[in-house]
Amino acid sequence: MAAPAPGRCPWQFRIQEAGERAFLTKTEHQSGPSSVVQLAPPPPSLSSWVCFFAALAGGQLPQPLGAGAQPSLCLQIRLRCQKGIPPSLRGRAWQYLSGGKVKLQQNPGRFDELDLSPGDPKWLDVIERDLHRQFPFHEMFVSRGGHGQQDLFRVLKAYTLHRPEEGYCQAQAPIAAVLLMHMPAEQAFWCLVQICEKYLPGYYSEKLEAIQLDGEILFSLLQKVCPAAHKHLSRQKIDPLLYMTEWFMCAFARTLPWSSVLRVWDMFFCEGVKIIFRVGLVLLKHALGSPDKLRACQGQYETIERLRSLSPKIMQEAFLVQEVVELPVTERQIEREHLIQLRRWQQTRGELQCLSPPRLHGAKAILEAEPGPWRTLKPAPSIRLPIEGPPPGTTGATRLHKPAKEQRKQTKAKPPDPSRGQAVATAGDTCIPQDVPPKDLAHLEPAPQDSAHHQSRESLTSQGSEDTYL
Repeated sequence: MAAPAPGRCPWQFRIQEAGERAFLTKTEHQSGPSSVVQLAPPPPSLSSWVCFFAALAGGQLPQPLGAGAQPSLCLQIRLRCQKGIPPSLRGRAWQYLSGGKVKLQQNPGRFDELDLSPGDPKWLDVIERDLHRQFPFHEMFVSRGGHGQQDLFRVLKAYTLHRPEEGYCQAQAPIAAVLLMHMPAEQAFWCLVQICEKYLPGYYSEKLEAIQLDGEILFSLLQKVCPAAHKHLSRQKIDPLLYMTEWFMCAFARTLPWSSVLRVWDMFFCEGVKIIFRVGLVLLKHALGSPDKLRACQGQYETIERLRSLSPKIMQEAFLVQEVVELPVTERQIEREHLIQLRRWQQTRGELQCLSPPRLHGAKAILEAEPGPWRTLKPAPSIRLPIEGPPPGTTGATRLHKPAKEQRKQTKAKPPDPSRGQAVATAGDTCIPQDVPPKDLAHLEPAPQDSAHHQSRESLTSQGSEDTYL
């Protein structure tokens, strides 16, 4: 075979009748370009994601597309994720959006260290029994002892060593399995860490307190989205945990068709837990929102069965994504309802044993974790606990009630003096000097508190005495 001409790719493609690509045969390759169909340039969505990754790798923000007034970076990313991430770039995009790629860079060799550790025997047996249950018909996990099950075991074991106070929860297995279908084990591990610590904090802790709290939030939001479904569930006294636990804890990986799961996860990594709430509300609205459907659910059993056997039309990719995008439920509404339910929980059940840290919204995982000029954009906490009161001898309470304009004036009037090492920080923020390089910021993250190991059991819960979160 003659050598290809300079600048010409030796491997060309032809287009089959069915629209699929195939490698050229030897005869077709030697016959020249007359029988070769030149490949079309990549679609704009693929090109935009490639440019986005290249800009991040170079430490620069991607430039807005087109001319004129353009949306912000977060809005650009959100719109791209709503349209769907190209399959060839999905794994890489998830790593960037979740901040898992930066976590890997900040902790080189950490996964290898955990992977070589023997692990806690009380978790290993439970993990091994769960391996064959995760997508048993997928080629990665179909065979016992295959590379897919081995990587899944490595990721889950490493997480129990990374967060021994939390241990292992069975709902983490399908999440890790989905990640492994799109990236190697080390990258999947750090994405799992981000999901458990930033996106769904407290979901896998003892007593399922965080998931119970979000169940009450979902039920309250349902009253605004679909009063008929809310009234029906309230009249039959069906606890939200009976239908939303697997939805939320597995991020719908065990509920929706595969194409819908991927589209939901694209938006979930970009917009945070708001997408999980929206998907749950859409499913409830269309499963119980019409009089005909409600008449078919006369008792608790019929209602729960309908929610467990959802109509394929509701879960269809295009329909579901469109409904989720158009559903009028905002981050602010979720945060407000979270505060209401948190106060109600404290009044009726006491304090939560698991802390409720800020949850990421609006593609802010990458803006928070990625070093560079966009690191200054910090995510607003979704849960703001009421302040008990100012310390003795201070005027903190008075300062909190001052108008925002007056506070800004005071800030401008008394800027911090860098020469004296002064820094201004709001409540709950860490004071970070402006001249510290991004690579030196890793040590400023708060270290997790030590706590006793949890006990294992075959359920969706993990046992323990205390859970701490970043």
